[in-house]
Amino acid sequence: MNRNLPLSVLLVTVALFTALFVSCSGKASAQTVADGTQGSRPENMMNDPEIIRLQKALSSLSQRAKAAIPNGDPEEFLTDLKKALASRSSDMFLLCDKTHPLPEGYEPADLVHLVSNESYTVGRNNLFLRVQAEKQLRSMGSAAGKEGITLLVSSSYRSYAYQKEVYDRWVRIDGQKAADRESARAGTSQHQTGNAVDFGSIDDSYAQTAAGKWLAANAEKFGWSLSFPQGYEDVTGYRWECWHYRYLGIEACRFQKKWFGDIQQFMLEFIDAWNKV
Repeated sequence: MNRNLPLSVLLVTVALFTALFVSCSGKASAQTVADGTQGSRPENMMNDPEIIRLQKALSSLSQRAKAAIPNGDPEEFLTDLKKALASRSSDMFLLCDKTHPLPEGYEPADLVHLVSNESYTVGRNNLFLRVQAEKQLRSMGSAAGKEGITLLVSSSYRSYAYQKEVYDRWVRIDGQKAADRESARAGTSQHQTGNAVDFGSIDDSYAQTAAGKWLAANAEKFGWSLSFPQGYEDVTGYRWECWHYRYLGIEACRFQKKWFGDIQQFMLEFIDAWNKV
């Protein structure tokens, strides 16, 4: 693999591979790629199976997702990707949103019951998470506790049937248009993956609490990622939710921050595309 070719080269479609401008330094700029400037063809790149797979996955992303990806070495990107995917169950990175529903009847097999403990507290008795997510929730809660912060788990795993009840309730309260900005239809909720948690008050005020601020600054260190950041409703389908985090693993959070502007949706869309190529 030619390590001098930056990642931006891979953000063009297959058709544009023959129209890449390569500067005297051997590097193609992101702007050149975006403009489709004529130039020489990097033959060695075209012959590398992983590079071809990477290019196809990247080219399927939205323009906003592509714009979030910084220039860099494709080999470094692939190394970081493999670290993120390693030692994770095949469904850890399921793309679950309004246009990508979970498989019919999906239910994690390794759910564990959550009870208040020395690391975190629960808001009610019928809460569950997947084993690895609970383990890292406990680690994160312990770290927060050392700084005088108590993490309150208000919602976690939701079955298809329960999510339908939640969504229907919000439709009755706020109307469908408003409900669709905040509540997922059954089968499209991250909560059904068993890896998502709503913390605290489940409203915007949580961002200004000590716990909310602590999570914003530290959750990624324990593999927890904010799912619906401010200013990305057109990307995620949901308005800002400062309380909703999804467990993806520490390496995945690093990968997300380094290569995808720290936007979970962009990374999950890429991994989904990567797995389908």
